[in-house]
Amino acid sequence: MKVIIAAGTPGAGKTAVLLNTIKQVRKQHQVAVVKIDCLYTEDHIRFFSIGVPALLGLSKDMCPDHYTIFNTGEMIEFAEKHKAEMLVIETAGLCHRCAPYTSNSLGVCVIDATTGPNTPLKVGPFLSTANTVVITKGDVISQAEREIFRERVLEMNPSCRIIEANGLTGKGATELAACFEDAAEFSYDEERLRHNAPFSICTLCVGETRVHQQFHRGVIRHLNGVQEYLGE
Repeated sequence: MKVIIAAGTPGAGKTAVLLNTIKQVRKQHQVAVVKIDCLYTEDHIRFFSIGVPALLGLSKDMCPDHYTIFNTGEMIEFAEKHKAEMLVIETAGLCHRCAPYTSNSLGVCVIDATTGPNTPLKVGPFLSTANTVVITKGDVISQAEREIFRERVLEMNPSCRIIEANGLTGKGATELAACFEDAAEFSYDEERLRHNAPFSICTLCVGETRVHQQFHRGVIRHLNGVQEYLGE
């Protein structure tokens, strides 16, 4: 199974970009989606509307990155239940310190060009460790501003692939779909984070990078909403 993890700041257009891309990908592959948010969202309904099985997870008081990482196994089971060849995980855009990508996932950073030319310098691992950076809303700024923004992205992540996209028109969806196709195979038992997660109140806080649920302790929250403390 291929796993795509999409991250980015709130309002960057992650859901719109993914909807357009999944419409392309599902012509040849079975796709499942997990939508992660903090307190409330109806975005998962938008995935349902195009015939894609979707699971919603709300992290509540838990860091969305920690919540996503801890529940990766349940997400994989959900995708396998629906015989998906690709699992797309859209994470919550809570802060600039997000670091959700694993070693064999396809890391997709969606970033809004209207937030200013210095934004790529302000955000952290969700941009600098991404495989693909999708720049949205470039059509409402000047060509010069787009070029500056693009250079700032490359300054932070020289090896990334940049795609300019439009969530309304579908621009960039075909190119991003090709990236989905080229993603590596995901292995839950072997996965590690590319960068340590933001600090919170669990084992991930002290540097744990193994993804499997058996390695996690502390205050954790399950996809079904149950929050518990694991440990001494």
